[in-house]
Amino acid sequence: MEPSRDIQRLLDIMAALRQPDTGCPWDIVQTFETIKPYTIEEAYEVADAIERHDMDDLCDELGDLLLQVVFHARMAEEAGEFSFGDVVEAVTRKMIRRHPHVFARSDADTPEAVKLQWDEIKRAEKADRRQRRMRRGLPQDTDASHLGSVQRSFPALVEALKLQERAAKVGFDWSKPEPILDKIEEEITELRQALKDGDQRKVADELGDLIFAVVNIGRHVGTDPEMALRGTNTKFRRRFGHIEQELEAGGETLDAASLERMEELWQAAKAIERQLT
Repeated sequence: MEPSRDIQRLLDIMAALRQPDTGCPWDIVQTFETIKPYTIEEAYEVADAIERHDMDDLCDELGDLLLQVVFHARMAEEAGEFSFGDVVEAVTRKMIRRHPHVFARSDADTPEAVKLQWDEIKRAEKADRRQRRMRRGLPQDTDASHLGSVQRSFPALVEALKLQERAAKVGFDWSKPEPILDKIEEEITELRQALKDGDQRKVADELGDLIFAVVNIGRHVGTDPEMALRGTNTKFRRRFGHIEQELEAGGETLDAASLERMEELWQAAKAIERQLT
């Protein structure tokens, strides 16, 4: 089978991999649950390629992410639920419906008006979804509360951000970032006390509160906390890599180096970064 730019070739490859008698033993036994972690991983690898501005990697990682969509759609088709074509039709219908200012007459001519229109359309879609599930005899969404649309399967940092965004839509929010900084200091004080008391359950609880408050300040200053943390992770990798390289160049090892020596090299890495910016 030859590679191709045609999406049908990818669908054919996946179908071949899933053939019970002639396919790949690993692919054949996979389920939605076993593939789910790979889907999440591939999405993060796309984000990583974007952050590194590596277009070659981005092309490759987008292909891997597309494969995940094809894999899930193939398993659904085998179960008689839906096919890849149904996925494409559903998303194209949704995009046309949600952009009447592009594909139909609409007065939404500013980003703010588009956002309001988008929210109204989504509310209508949610009501339609409830009706369709009712007609098919399917259970309704388990959580119909205002926060119910925030998926519990999100990474915790993303879930915290989306919970706060949903709560803010009905006015449950601070009007400016300064009180959130006060809240962060309050949570730090409570975490210190929990550590002093030696209550591990309370430590975990207060640490969660602190992280939640930090996510909130990120939202208020227009910085996505997930992306901010990923940037810090990249910076940590780079600076720690400098420590490792310098130790190796001097005939030293990480295991034998003192904390003071590693801190000295860490500060040197920071100084180099400041010179480059």
